[in-house]
Amino acid sequence: MNDDKQLEPHADSPLDEESINKDSEPVLEEGAEAAPGPSPSPAPVFHFAGFWMRFWAYLLDLLVIAGINGILIKPVFRAFDLPLAGSGIFSAIDILTGLVFYAYFILMTKYFSQTLGKMAFGLKVIPLGGKPLSWGTVLFREGIGRYISATINLLYIIVAFMPKKQGLHDIFAETAVIHEHVKPLKPAYS
Repeated sequence: MNDDKQLEPHADSPLDEESINKDSEPVLEEGAEAAPGPSPSPAPVFHFAGFWMRFWAYLLDLLVIAGINGILIKPVFRAFDLPLAGSGIFSAIDILTGLVFYAYFILMTKYFSQTLGKMAFGLKVIPLGGKPLSWGTVLFREGIGRYISATINLLYIIVAFMPKKQGLHDIFAETAVIHEHVKPLKPAYS
């Protein structure tokens, strides 16, 4: 059969209820091919980022945050002869470096859906509801969720065992981390 030939509808072919049924495929004559055109797009297939990819991205983010603290925070403390070693969790240096830590994750995730570590590894945070990331979602995920995951480190390991590779903070915020540049797979047989 000629592949360049397009299927033309027959003017005298009656339409019956079976050929109009929405749940079935269009009924074609025997040996006919479907006309090219837009087909309904299937739901997107995401490739969720596993534990190790997220771990390496997080380590890179910690290096970036250490660099920011070394360039911005520590020189100011040295200039004013303030102690760089904190005497408890509520020392000035610890509070400011904590603010840099959370501000980095919150702002990068809100404006870019990824941190520099995630960018380097091709990862991206997506909301599972299909809506854009809201401030509430980002604050909950990166603020409260990251605090819980950082406080109890073993909770972060659940990423390796969850079907969508979600951490506790992802589950709470209904988000997931995906591989950004992976093309969807097509089934081998249809």
